[in-house]
Amino acid sequence: MKILALLVSLSFLVIIHEFGHYCFARLFKTRVEKFYLFFNPYFSLLRAKRYNGKWHFSFFSKESPEEFSQYPDNTEWGIGWLPFGGYCSIAGMVDETHTSAQALKQEPQPWEYRSKKAWQRLLIVAGGVIVNFVAALVIYSLIMFVWGTEHLPVQNTPYGYDYNQTALKYGFRNGDKILSVEGKDVWELKNAVNEILLNEGRNITVERQGKKENIVLPKGFAKEMIGNGEKSFAIVRVPFVVGGFADNSVAKQNGMKEGDSIVSLNGKQIFSFSEFAAAVTKYAGQTVNIDYYRDNALHSVSMKLGQEGKIGAYCKDFSLEFKTIHRSYGFFESVPKGISQGINTLVSYVKQFKFVFSKEGATQVGGFGAIGNLFPSSWDWQIFWNMTAFLSIILAFMNILPIPALDGGYVLFTLWEIVTGRKPSDKFMERAQMVGMILLFALLIYANGNDLVRWLTGKF
Repeated sequence: MKILALLVSLSFLVIIHEFGHYCFARLFKTRVEKFYLFFNPYFSLLRAKRYNGKWHFSFFSKESPEEFSQYPDNTEWGIGWLPFGGYCSIAGMVDETHTSAQALKQEPQPWEYRSKKAWQRLLIVAGGVIVNFVAALVIYSLIMFVWGTEHLPVQNTPYGYDYNQTALKYGFRNGDKILSVEGKDVWELKNAVNEILLNEGRNITVERQGKKENIVLPKGFAKEMIGNGEKSFAIVRVPFVVGGFADNSVAKQNGMKEGDSIVSLNGKQIFSFSEFAAAVTKYAGQTVNIDYYRDNALHSVSMKLGQEGKIGAYCKDFSLEFKTIHRSYGFFESVPKGISQGINTLVSYVKQFKFVFSKEGATQVGGFGAIGNLFPSSWDWQIFWNMTAFLSIILAFMNILPIPALDGGYVLFTLWEIVTGRKPSDKFMERAQMVGMILLFALLIYANGNDLVRWLTGKF
């Protein structure tokens, strides 16, 4: 289900991104030769072209049918077999589909990209980024209109939060509720995380067992946390009340039932589910003793764990017992709220991007596997569209980076031409394109290599 959600989401985003290029190209009467979802080296799953008032199709073909070439002003639409992005092939443009030696020997033609004014070319190359960003704002607005927002205030978490090992190392305690960061009051956990990790807030006030405590984090806390592979700063703390069992559950085989409340592991007191999950993996393949309450009576049971270090029991869903605040929005209210959400998401992502250039952040760069893991294992439309909007923001930002082969590289060269009045040569553009493609492929291999290492080491 995660693979399906990722494929559908990215396909949608690729189509609208390339459609942004297409729309601006056609607006300025520039010929678009091909529009493809996925790449099609050697052959295509589908080729289609409309001419003489009808659509004509070709399936599983190595080359475009000869009659397609008789209508060069009509775009060939297709689906490739290699599911990595897609492309919009624009006549007279040096990109992954053209080289200067291959396609640009002739004098510029009126319908070609290279014959257009600089400001028109700027809009054509930026069209994909523009559409991706606008699409994210539209999706966020529709999410606000259809589902609204759900918030869990810090004070409405009866058991506080469980923190990662890096936070515990520097003074946090499980059960703490964050009240303020650098003197700024915190309403929900998301605000605290942004202030601590993105804005590098170091002075934190927490509520601990009814009293206020001050915590001072070291400089570089966020980098250390990322370097340690911590996936989240904190999660809502809930007691481990068994809500169900997995197939072949060790706990169920040893007599445990739904509703049992686990309170200790090998004699060590355990309160929350996350504490138990972190502790039990240390005893993989060993026999453990678990104490639990059933009908107000304390019971004990011994069980031998498998090599995964799990007892095969799910925690009861406590989300319905927390007092959340739901906010609904009318259509006209949802638009500014969605725009605000999109802008805040972009700002947060840009702030996070600085960690990529650190030693700690580079080790955590992920590829398609890491992205797919962000989707839930069961289909949820609200999460799907939230993730799609988020990925659209990422796609827009990454594509506008001034790297040759990305839209941002073309934007940079076009802006240079507008400012200096000197246009980079086709040969220069071809070489820049080649360098950019090498860099992108190296990053793609590195990111997906990280995913593979995590999968092989069980840290995915």
